[in-house]
Parts: sequence; structure tokens; C-alpha cells
Amino acid sequence: MTAPRPLPFIDVSGSPGQCGAAYGAAAAEVIARNVEAYDRRFAIQAGLDRETVYAAGRGYRAATAEHHPRIAEMLDAVAEGAGVPVEAIYGINARTELIYAALNSECTSVGVLGTHTASGHLLLGQNWDWHPDQRDTMVLLRTTDEHGHVVLTLTEAGMLAKTGLNSAGVGLCVNMLGTDRDGLGAPGVPYHVILRAALDAESLARALRATVRPPRTSSINLLLGQVGDGGGEIIDLEIAPGDAGWLHPVDGVVTHANHFDTAVSIYDTIKDWGGSSLFRAARARRLLAEPAAAGKVSEEDLAMVFRDHASFPLSICRHVDERDAYYDRSESVYSIIIDLDARRMAIAAGPPCRAEYDWFELAAQ
Repeated sequence: MTAPRPLPFIDVSGSPGQCGAAYGAAAAEVIARNVEAYDRRFAIQAGLDRETVYAAGRGYRAATAEHHPRIAEMLDAVAEGAGVPVEAIYGINARTELIYAALNSECTSVGVLGTHTASGHLLLGQNWDWHPDQRDTMVLLRTTDEHGHVVLTLTEAGMLAKTGLNSAGVGLCVNMLGTDRDGLGAPGVPYHVILRAALDAESLARALRATVRPPRTSSINLLLGQVGDGGGEIIDLEIAPGDAGWLHPVDGVVTHANHFDTAVSIYDTIKDWGGSSLFRAARARRLLAEPAAAGKVSEEDLAMVFRDHASFPLSICRHVDERDAYYDRSESVYSIIIDLDARRMAIAAGPPCRAEYDWFELAAQ
């Protein structure tokens, strides 16, 4: 296996258009590689040619502009700055919607209230499980808008958010879900636009409004937290087209994998896939039970969970299974730990069992 490229760090500021244009220009080469990579995946996994993807991209652009116009302004500018068609940018932002039928499970997320951590800080974290080819098409993006709102997020080049945090003390981890409603009807707001909307919010309540209200074409799990009195607050939000469910921490901890844990009125397609999602969240909770009961969960405890190899290679620390078809392969390409009170995020190039976590501050140094 070749060593991954260094993770590009993009730091931009200004209006949405200014941020998008600067991001697009700074990351033009890696954005072009990501567009090319998804061109192949769309064709091979979903039988979609470029014309079909671009037509879909125009539909997702319209939905984004209607419900999140500032995000649409930024994405339009990303395309211009990177010198790629705007339809291509919306195509990769809607990659989940476009290849949903060929996707399997990804990611394990954990949240711990400050009342149950050694530092008293609210902690979030996850392993990001995705195809290993995509590791080299990711960036660490920091944006500061014209009002001083700062977002720091690890994301795929050409997208505006994945796992991250903001200057209001809101943080986000994400897991893919699948239902029988995904991919039906007119294009809704893409999964990855919803993630950005959550991080653009200045409070947990506003983040929930921004994610639940718009129409959706795919399902998604959001683990959201915000610092505050009493150890802060965490909620896990399961959303599907036309429905939503939510979970709260139990004994200070909430964990999630890639199936629904609430009584949302859908057919959960994990029942067609099976696999490690059925135990990963429960195992993560058990691994944290003792330090959580003592109120002493640390960043090292989260790292221990994310390095866990039970049921290797399809474990929390996921490794490639060579028996899988090439485009079905997945591994923990990055692992992330967020200290919301300290406004910082640690990233390990995955799988995390063989890497150390490097910390990145939200504020410019």
C-alpha cells in the first residue's frame, strides 16, 4: 500500500462566494481528482454517464439554492474557482444520493457529555469508513465567514463539510443509513449539504432546524453536540426522506453505527446487508462503560475504541477485506476526535491502529 498524500489544509475567509472561490482555487488539483474518481464510480457502480450525473447535479443545485442559498453560493464559487463545471460539484456533493443502491455501511460515531469525561469537556468522535482510493481526495477546510463564524471540517475535496466543529461550540459526526425511500422522488437537499448546514448553525437547535426541515432524497445519521452548562448537550438524529428519529445519551454516552435505532417508519436496508453495523455501536458503548461510570472518559479512551479489532477486518477499526469486490471495499480512512470545549479536532490517517492523532485548532494560529 502506498503512503497517503499529506492532508491539504485550506483556510479561507469572506462571504460565501469569496470563501468558495478561494477554496476552489486552492484545492483545484485535488478537486479535479475527486471529480474524476467519482466519474468512474458513478459509471461502474450506478451505470450513470456524465450527462446523467450533470442533469442530476442541476436538480440538486436547485434544491440547495432554495433551502440553503448561502451554501449554494459557496458551492457555485467552488466550481468557478476550481475550473470545473458546477454540475460536477453538485454531482460529487450528491454522491450518496446517486450511488445509494450500491453503498454498504460506513463509520462508527461516539459522543460523551462533559459530565462523564476526565476533562469535563464534551467529546465527539468517529471512524470515517470509505473506499481507500478516496483517502487522497480529502482536505481539512477552515472557513471564516463575514460575520466571524468559523467552521473546521475534514471533508472530500469539492464538498463543504463532513465531520467537524464551529466557533459556536457545535460539533458533528456522521454515519450513513439506508432505507427503502432513498433515491425516490425529486432531488432533495443532498446529504453533504445538510452536513454543512448543521455546521453553519450557531446553536444546536438551529442545527436541528437546518437538517430536519429541508426535503431529502437519502438517509443520514447526525451525531450533534454543543458545549454549555452541565456538560453540554448531545443528540443523535436519524433522518430519512419524510421522517426523523432521535436518541439521547444514556449514562453520558451515545454511540451509533449504520442502522436505525429509533422507530422511524421506514424499511432499514441494513436488513438486506447485515454486517458489523449490528454490533459496532453496542461494542463501543461497552468499551466506554467503565470510564463513563467513573466520569473519566478521555481522548485516549475514544482512540482505544476507534482502534478496536473485534471481528477484524470488519471491525470498528475497519480494514480492507480482499474478498470484497473492488468498489465494495472500505476501511477507516480517517479517525477523528473532537474536543468541543477546547474547540479543537484530532485526526489520524487510518486505519487508526497504525497512526497517531494530530490536533488542529479551530482558531487561526
